[in-house]
Amino acid sequence: MSDVLAFAGVGVRRGPTALLDDVDWEVEEGQRWVVLGPNGAGKTTLLQLAAGRMHPTSGVAGILGEVLGTVDVFELRPRIGLSSSALAATIPPQESVRDVVVTASWGVTGRWREEYHELDHERADELLQALGASHLAERTFGTLSEGERKRVQIARALMTDPELMLLDEPAAGLDLGAREDLVARLGSIAADLAAPALVMVTHHVEEIPPHFTDILLLREGRVVAQGPIEITLTAENLSRTFGLDLVLEQHGDRWSARARR
Repeated sequence: MSDVLAFAGVGVRRGPTALLDDVDWEVEEGQRWVVLGPNGAGKTTLLQLAAGRMHPTSGVAGILGEVLGTVDVFELRPRIGLSSSALAATIPPQESVRDVVVTASWGVTGRWREEYHELDHERADELLQALGASHLAERTFGTLSEGERKRVQIARALMTDPELMLLDEPAAGLDLGAREDLVARLGSIAADLAAPALVMVTHHVEEIPPHFTDILLLREGRVVAQGPIEITLTAENLSRTFGLDLVLEQHGDRWSARARR
């Protein structure tokens, strides 16, 4: 296997504040990573680096065999599927759902004069169907519920058959039913051997889908622990990450956590 991401001593500073500090991290082909930590831990910053949308202040960030700072990021980004609230905010609310997905082929949001082939539209429809959103194809993005938007964004992230897929808090803001539906669909993607390497950011162990292989725990921009999920996701590591004495329970291929009484 080869490295999809290779971060060595990576740091990001904004003035006196270290958003990330001396992060070493490698993601290989076929791996499915969860990045877990509290608010302000540096999770979204890490994902922005992985997406080629931010450069490190220090260290070396390797993405898909290229090094940030030595490669044209506009050539790199189409190889990466990204679903995030920041990206969703750039999608015109009047855009049809089918066009939200298909415009990923050109790396744009908001259809203009670009042309698409019939195969592009067929792939967009197939992805919407796989995410349980085919009935939304003719709707406009601005009319969708939060759960519907998340499914459409993931379909868009898969549109270009990326080598790396990044999901920034895909279950944030969802009700219980929508969360469980999304977690199951992400688990199905993770189980597919043909799927790209996956990295998902979350605050909650309850949102970790089945078939995810590894976990990176962050606190205040530094790595608390990382490695295979079955040995790294422990009550001790989780407590250190959130600064609270926590009880961790496993339920089949899912997890839950609560404060120790």
